[in-house]
Amino acid sequence: MNTHKVLLAALLVPLGVTLAVAPAASAATPPAPPAASASAGAAAPAGPEVAAAAAFRSPEAALGRVAHPLRTTEPRGGLADLRPFGRMVGGARVVGLGEATHSSHEFFTVKHRILRYLVEEKGFRALALEAPWSTGLRLDAYLTRGEGDLKQIMDEEFRGDYRWWNNAEYRDLLQWIRAYNVKHPKDPVRFVGDDGGFAGAELYDKVSAYAAAARPELAARLTELYRGLRPATDAGTYVNDYLSKPMAERKELAERTGRAVDLLKQRPGTGADADAHAWAVQHATAIHQMTTLYAFDWDDPKDIPDAMLHRDRIMAENVAWWQQRTGNKIVVAAHNSHLALKTYDPGHYPKVQGEFLRQRLGSGYLSVGLTFDRGSFNALGHDGGARRFTVGPAAAGTAEHTLDRVRHRDFMVDLRNTPAAARAWLGAPHTLKNIGATYPGIADAPQIRLADSHDVLIHLHRVAAARMLK
Repeated sequence: MNTHKVLLAALLVPLGVTLAVAPAASAATPPAPPAASASAGAAAPAGPEVAAAAAFRSPEAALGRVAHPLRTTEPRGGLADLRPFGRMVGGARVVGLGEATHSSHEFFTVKHRILRYLVEEKGFRALALEAPWSTGLRLDAYLTRGEGDLKQIMDEEFRGDYRWWNNAEYRDLLQWIRAYNVKHPKDPVRFVGDDGGFAGAELYDKVSAYAAAARPELAARLTELYRGLRPATDAGTYVNDYLSKPMAERKELAERTGRAVDLLKQRPGTGADADAHAWAVQHATAIHQMTTLYAFDWDDPKDIPDAMLHRDRIMAENVAWWQQRTGNKIVVAAHNSHLALKTYDPGHYPKVQGEFLRQRLGSGYLSVGLTFDRGSFNALGHDGGARRFTVGPAAAGTAEHTLDRVRHRDFMVDLRNTPAAARAWLGAPHTLKNIGATYPGIADAPQIRLADSHDVLIHLHRVAAARMLK
């Protein structure tokens, strides 16, 4: 996508901003021993009971009582240390795995490791990513049937703002899925692109093929409605050209693709099965999602919140559609700010994907936030070039400063089940690193109430920049 649309992913918390929050007392704190009487002379030194009581009043100590250590952030090896995470997942059908940056090695490898566990131990069978629906279809064909070349697919599909997914870590993850599917051809792991930033030619071809077979009377009408829309270039060139069209033309194109969806929805057609009809409607819907997304004026700040609301809504709708249509339990990979239960930035993102999924699925959706204390990541600089950035330890008063003082180097914790001192801290606002596609980003430092934002938190002490492939 274009640099003037970095709002799609760019949120930044300036480092060093602090918010002092006094530690709350735990309701379960044992009473301190009575003070010495005046006749007893000088007060006796505090005993171990007093020290323990004071420790339990600190949020880091309280979190340490219920946090579970991660043995490693790398995807290979045993998975026994993730069993507590499995209990946190419970009966959830959709698990959102976030990230505090768009391009750090450990965020990608932890997701790979958790996907392995959920596939092998909890019956999950799909991975959704912030990528176009048509990209998802192309990768799914490779992963399930071996169609195409993985390097070529990644090079062609992961461009523009999607460039961050063209990395060695995701290549490793996708190769693992392909190997798993070769061994389990009748029960494969599927891939879903849930975003609307591009609609590839295969979507138009699939809709046209369905109409020719099941609704031939619609074929000519659909051809006219889709006139000039089917891509004949790479995604980056296509989107640049599309956004250069006058706003009135972009709105008219969105109206046309909406009419195509309405026509297809009317009835399956003679001899067509319900499943084929549902997929054709969804492919047409994905086309309409793109044209609607680009019918907003991305150069007008007043239009940005509505555009963001549309984008997060369609990502949630695509995930929910896939889960309910296929029955697959699904892992969703995206930025923390998209998968949160409450928006990090109401001014730019009125309601996010995680909020829509919780509203639609209830406890069937689990939000997992990933945080880090220090390290490096890839992002765009203000000159538009991609480079590696490094940040030092979190400043005192920030959420990460407290999280990094928990007794485990890397850990996971269920935010729904914590001691009182931790609950008080989690319920108060704290500055949180939230680094998007551009660094420094455009948003103010978000003040996040972690208890309202995520069900589960995974904190990593240090991350390193992901290895970009192109």
